[in-house]
Amino acid sequence: MPDPLVPLSVLDLSPVGEGSSASQALAGSLDLAQHAEALGYRRYWVAEHHNMPGIASSSPAVLLAHVGARTSTIRLGSGGVMLPNHSSLVVAEQFGMLEALHPGRIDLGLGRAPGTDPATAAALRRSTSAGGADEFPQQLADLLSFFDGQWPEGHRFSRITAVPGLGNRPAIWLLGSSTYSAQVAGMLGMPFSFAHHFAAGGTDEAVATYRASFRPSASLAEPHVALGVSVTCAEDDARARWLAKPSIIGFLRLRAGRPGRMITPEAAAEHVFTPAEKQFVKGWTAAQVVGSPETVRARLDELVARTGADELVVTTMVHGHADRLRSYELLAEVAALREPAGRA
Repeated sequence: MPDPLVPLSVLDLSPVGEGSSASQALAGSLDLAQHAEALGYRRYWVAEHHNMPGIASSSPAVLLAHVGARTSTIRLGSGGVMLPNHSSLVVAEQFGMLEALHPGRIDLGLGRAPGTDPATAAALRRSTSAGGADEFPQQLADLLSFFDGQWPEGHRFSRITAVPGLGNRPAIWLLGSSTYSAQVAGMLGMPFSFAHHFAAGGTDEAVATYRASFRPSASLAEPHVALGVSVTCAEDDARARWLAKPSIIGFLRLRAGRPGRMITPEAAAEHVFTPAEKQFVKGWTAAQVVGSPETVRARLDELVARTGADELVVTTMVHGHADRLRSYELLAEVAALREPAGRA
């Protein structure tokens, strides 16, 4: 039995594969959450994305309510809610509702990026501008006040009660892919999750910034770092690489402005990369953890040793639901998330 790794959590984007539907993807998300709970994963998080046909997790609060009613112990949260897309009052009401329904199980992970293209961001906000990130500090302050009822004197929102947000504050995380959110999270004494899976070049600096900036708060005495990690685990390295290739093609298409449903591994195997694509993929996949259980465990051990991460939030984007479940199962085994039957 291997030594335990740090706690592991799940980041789910509800991938929609070719030949499937959003309904099937969301049913798969519930199944994944239930399996993750049984396997010993600490959290099940969903990410907010818009205008992406291959991702069904556009409304984290709705999906989390559905999952919460059919699980009992695993923590549930957003990884994350993109705060500039919403009013702080709406987020306080939605996640206060979730906390009231499932006390002590809810995480509210917040990001300041739109999670989509500029036109869609403008449509979400009913604005001709796709701005919003610059307003993040004020939005965050308003959100905390809606949860806690503590407003600066004379604030224009001080007479508003967020029901059931007031008194039902979930655990609040800041998410980021740069040092900005790392510094804010540290100064406010909040846990921080860094998007290592798509911004690996900035991981070490962001983690160092967070720890240097950290000030203890009423909710967190010491820094707590989670890293988002892309993992595809299969019985051997070759199969894992085969399963991982559709997500690479999908990202290339997204980058080219042609997002779509996830193609099959068979279709991905026929793709011939251009020289430019090869160069991009080489850099993009460097931080992805793909391989057999032994290969994956070794790569994750290296990452934890280098960064001192307290937790890993694992996202697995493959075409088939059974293959996705199997990846999380193999990872749970090699990370020793559960003691074998019969052992204390």
